[in-house]
Amino acid sequence: MEKSLMIKEIERLKKEKNAVILAHFYQEGDIQDIADFTGDSLYLSQVAAETDADIIVFAGVHFMAETAKILSPGKKVLLPVAEAGCPMADMVTEVRLRKYKEENPDRVIVCYVNSTAKVKAMSDICVTSSNAEKIIKHYKDQKLMYVPDKNLGTYVREKFDLDMEVWPGFCCIHNDLTIFDVMDMRKEYPNAQFIVHPEAKLDVIKMSDFVGSTKGLLNYVIESNHNEFIVGTEEGILHTMKKACPDKIFHILSKDLRCYDMKMTHLSDVYLALKEEQYEIEVPEDIRIKAFQAVDKMLKLS
Repeated sequence: MEKSLMIKEIERLKKEKNAVILAHFYQEGDIQDIADFTGDSLYLSQVAAETDADIIVFAGVHFMAETAKILSPGKKVLLPVAEAGCPMADMVTEVRLRKYKEENPDRVIVCYVNSTAKVKAMSDICVTSSNAEKIIKHYKDQKLMYVPDKNLGTYVREKFDLDMEVWPGFCCIHNDLTIFDVMDMRKEYPNAQFIVHPEAKLDVIKMSDFVGSTKGLLNYVIESNHNEFIVGTEEGILHTMKKACPDKIFHILSKDLRCYDMKMTHLSDVYLALKEEQYEIEVPEDIRIKAFQAVDKMLKLS
């Protein structure tokens, strides 16, 4: 099917089935362009919950669609590509976390939203990359464990001198960035500001002009007086940045900043998800309720 015809069919099916399409910033540009909402994962789940849609098609990865189901239990949530996952989310399991909690009952479990529903359900509170500092500061006088991203956890721990252990997980894309990548790009583009996601290693973060969530990076380039940027996060955000700031110049920090799982979704997958209503995400109600409590506690504190 031709691309233009497929887009028309997606629009037709969306209206026919009262569906809403969500696309994470790391999706391919054409997926972002046909979405009703683009953004970070939690924002998308929140905005979908506020719509009257019967079906949510989440162009992202598995934990994101799970979060949408946690917040919208009465809606049918579809993930266009069933195997689109997140290696970092898989680096902490409920079995390993349960063992840790048994051995460390005095530790508050702070869980990155980039995690499975089962892990969220075992956690005291969730955080996102945009609110982690604010939420974790609320627990600054307690003993903490941050799961699963060691890099974001280390960044916040060092910034506020916390008694916080960090799980040995990481984003395979951001974790590979090095100070040498930064030095090479600064040399090539001396007038550009370097902005980076906190899932990068601490030594890379310390070289940045600005550190923030994906949405935080987008807002920064929109509001900044600078017109050239070296961007240290997944390349999908460049599509949105260029649309928002057509007169500014953007360079991706590394050619390897491309998430394989995020790029698995194509227009045909969105079309088939709507047409066949396939790859529905289910979260057992007992797990969903506990996971919702951790997410809701975060929303109330933020």
